[in-house]
Amino acid sequence: MNEQVLHKLKVLAESAKYDVSCSSSGTVRRNASGGVGNTVGGWGICHSFAEDGRCISLLKVMLTNYCIYDCAYCINRISNDIPRATLSVSELVDLTMEFYRRNYIEGLFLSSGVVRNPDYTMERLVRVAKDLRTVHRFNGYIHLKSIPGASRELVREAGLYADRLSVNLEIPTEANLKMLAPEKDHRSVYLPMKYIREGALESAEERKHHRRAPRFAPAGQSTQMIVGATSESDRDILKVSSALYAQPTMKRVYYSGYISVNTYDKRLPALKQPPLVRENRLYQADWLLRFYQFRVDELVDEASPDLDLEVDPKLAWALKHPEFFPVNIYTADYETLLRVPGIGVRSAKMIVMSRRFSRIGFYELKKMGAVMKKARYFITCNELPDKTIHELTPLGVRKLLVPKPKKRTDDRQLTLNFDFD
Repeated sequence: MNEQVLHKLKVLAESAKYDVSCSSSGTVRRNASGGVGNTVGGWGICHSFAEDGRCISLLKVMLTNYCIYDCAYCINRISNDIPRATLSVSELVDLTMEFYRRNYIEGLFLSSGVVRNPDYTMERLVRVAKDLRTVHRFNGYIHLKSIPGASRELVREAGLYADRLSVNLEIPTEANLKMLAPEKDHRSVYLPMKYIREGALESAEERKHHRRAPRFAPAGQSTQMIVGATSESDRDILKVSSALYAQPTMKRVYYSGYISVNTYDKRLPALKQPPLVRENRLYQADWLLRFYQFRVDELVDEASPDLDLEVDPKLAWALKHPEFFPVNIYTADYETLLRVPGIGVRSAKMIVMSRRFSRIGFYELKKMGAVMKKARYFITCNELPDKTIHELTPLGVRKLLVPKPKKRTDDRQLTLNFDFD
């Protein structure tokens, strides 16, 4: 690798770090005779952990950080005076192959600033994926960021070579997107999402009749929203996420706490640090929507449009609905068990299977993975104390479960005042 390409890589890898929607693949692409690499089934990409414990990494880089847009929240906006670089298609393909052969990476996450127009940029991204697949016969994971406003033909071609495609929504509502990114609109984002969905559904139908028909973006699509840059409530954000998950190919919605990189822009809030706790609560609520059969209006409503930052959304819902508890783990169905704080999907399944053969107590529930620190106040079963949420009241349970704030100073130490004026 020559010094010029290394310099470009450093600049473009730095510019790509703010895109968080690259943490999973969910696809299997086996190696073929004469090919290079494979994508093993499992979840977790870009220095994340798969279900089987593997740590998977990929080259996360931009094709270029030049951009014709002037989005207020973006470090790569055209008005910013930052180091710029552009990798040619051949340079990026060679980098990916050399890194893979040295076992540095297991795949590629590729995004780009918009140069000239969306189609010109998208065509270059597609060429990278196409060369890797057809010329080098690369079978590792490839995640491409589809450019908002790109044509149907280019998006369809990208889906033939990439494992996952994604289009970033960025701002949940159209009005606030127009305020911070006047050149963009939601239509330019939703259209590529529609093209990806249509391509995936057509591919699935074709493969029912022809087993060797090409797959289209087998790991589906994802998107990303910025949290805290605009005035949307958590309810607004989760309603958008819920609508997106109603589409059959949408696998993940990512939430990125707003990082103040352009402090000079008065349209943006002056935050000292990203809203990481809020971001975490949104991910927890997102999990409840996807796997725990919760609805948005159960977690946030008009009276309380934002998630509780002190407790997780599931516990917050339980404290608001004491009439639902205590749950008898011997008679409750699977869906009811999922509503109990401290009991997850795996624990609920094990309880349903195990209770037919033996009695379940405190020790057995812990072995099944239940977090008894929370669950004990919301269930009844063998060997558990009889004080539930009804005896302790929701406020009492909350006080027991909310961690006490750490002391800033040690009360046991003397404080000497050296101000003698």
